[in-house]
Amino acid sequence: MTDPASRPTADDEWENLLRQWRTQPTAQPRPFFYSRVRARLVAEAAAERQLLPAWLRWPSYAVMLGLLLLLSGDGALLR
Repeated sequence: MTDPASRPTADDEWENLLRQWRTQPTAQPRPFFYSRVRARLVAEAAAERQLLPAWLRWPSYAVMLGLLLLLSGDGALLR
C-alpha cells in the first residue's frame, strides 16, 4: 500500500502548477504584428474619408434621392 503522507495535497498541486506558470516566459506577438494592426487602422481611416457618404453610394438611396428632388421641385425640369 502507498503511504498517503508522501502524496501531495491539492493545495500543493495548485502551488506547483502556479509556480510552473510563473516561470514560463511571457508570450511575444508574432513578427510584424503591430505593423499589420497599424496598416489595418490606416486603411479603415482612409475608407471613412470618401467623398460620398455610405448611404448615398447605395444605388437605391441615390435613386430615391433623385426622384425626391425631381418630384419636389417646381417642375422646371419637366417642361
